[in-house]
Amino acid sequence: MTDVGPFGLSVRDQALEADVQAGMAAVEEGLLEATKSEVPFITEAAQHLVRAGGKRFRPLLVMLSAQFGDRYAPGIVPSAVVVELTHLATLYHDDVMDEAAVRRGVASANARWGNSVAVLTGDFLFARASHILADLGPEAVRVQAEAFERLVTGQILETAGPQDGRDPVGHYLDVLGGKTGSLVAVSCRFGAMMSGADETVVHVLTQYGERLGVAFQLADDVLDIASDSHESGKTPGTDLREGISTLPVLRLRERAARLGLAEDIALCELLDSDLTDDERHAEALRLLRAHPALEQARRDTVRYAQDARSALAPLPECTAKTALLELCDAVVHRAG
Repeated sequence: MTDVGPFGLSVRDQALEADVQAGMAAVEEGLLEATKSEVPFITEAAQHLVRAGGKRFRPLLVMLSAQFGDRYAPGIVPSAVVVELTHLATLYHDDVMDEAAVRRGVASANARWGNSVAVLTGDFLFARASHILADLGPEAVRVQAEAFERLVTGQILETAGPQDGRDPVGHYLDVLGGKTGSLVAVSCRFGAMMSGADETVVHVLTQYGERLGVAFQLADDVLDIASDSHESGKTPGTDLREGISTLPVLRLRERAARLGLAEDIALCELLDSDLTDDERHAEALRLLRAHPALEQARRDTVRYAQDARSALAPLPECTAKTALLELCDAVVHRAG
């Protein structure tokens, strides 16, 4: 039994383990090849986050989903490279928007080279992903385009905030469906689609990926509050500092409005203050880590992970299905 992929996913079947590891190694080579440029500086910037590592969550899902068809089909590895390049490109852009200083345990591209280079490097990665995608056929291009539209729409909705009268938690979950769920769903869809799996299997895995993607981001929300930078590879409380309300904060505000407790209201007021001040930021993190809202956010993460598990029910029992089910458990464990 060997651990592969994010969170130390345990693969107990030797054939599946060999397939996944070979596929992931090929993806890594593909990422390095796709991020090369004739301009050395572009190569350095484009490979900055590739070489920093990462969970490679989306390529792993491509490999596991491909097990339900011809797992050696030629489009599988390139499609995994496409989804990871797309994901990496969004990280470059996100760090500019969030003014983040750390990503994956290293200086963010914007902190190292400035916002303009970071944004343009993200654009470069999108271009390279599109180039690979063009060789995978018009259906793959359409699927990716729809997912990318949802991803950008989710980002815009997050920036705009909920409309008057809209439940902020419901709005936020819709945002996550676009920002994160869409690309995770495409990862599963590409794996199944490129392997020639039955259309019913493709649909099931796409639904699984959507729900798992939301659970994965909710776990990130919890980690952003509960972990230190050593655990997460990012600066804790980045969203707090930028005034972005992730699920633990939204659950706090919901509770404050419902119960009217003085300590909840005081914490909301602290979160509404200038958290670029290090002392206020540290105090807000300390109080949120001890607040019931964080535990509620953990329960929400569990619920989405359970929904992802349920989505897999129609699939036949096999080692790949077992691995996908274990990923749901791993996401929950990650959130504590």
